[in-house]
Amino acid sequence: QVQLEESGGGLVQAGGSLRLSCAASGVRFGGYAMGWFRQAPGKERRFVAAINWSSPRTTYADSVKGRFTISRDSGKNTVYLQMDSLKPEDTAVYYCAADRDYRGELYDTRDAAYDYWGQGTQVTVSS
Repeated sequence: QVQLEESGGGLVQAGGSLRLSCAASGVRFGGYAMGWFRQAPGKERRFVAAINWSSPRTTYADSVKGRFTISRDSGKNTVYLQMDSLKPEDTAVYYCAADRDYRGELYDTRDAAYDYWGQGTQVTVSS
C-alpha cells in the first residue's frame, strides 16, 4: 500500500524558513515523479515543485522560484521542500504527491496527473 506522509509544517513569521518532508513507502518509487502542491483557503490546489528519483531535474512554480528548493534522499525514500523567505501568501496546506506515469521528460503540473497523495501539512506565515 502506497503511503506518503508529510511533516514539518507550522507557524512562521514572514521572511522565515521551514523544511517540509515527505516520507514515501509501499512501492518502488524509482520511476516516479514527486510533487509538492498547496491549497490556500477558498482556492484551488496549485503546483509548487517537482523532482524525480533518478536525475537532478526539478521544476518550480513561478511564485516560488528562487525561494523554495525541492530535493530528495533516495536512501530514505524522502522528498523535501525547503522554503525560505516565506511570505504570508505562502500560507496553505501543503501536499506531497507521486506521479507513477512520469516518463523522464517534462513534469506534469496538473494535480489530476498524480496518483498518490499525502494527508497534507499546514503552513502558516504571519506578517
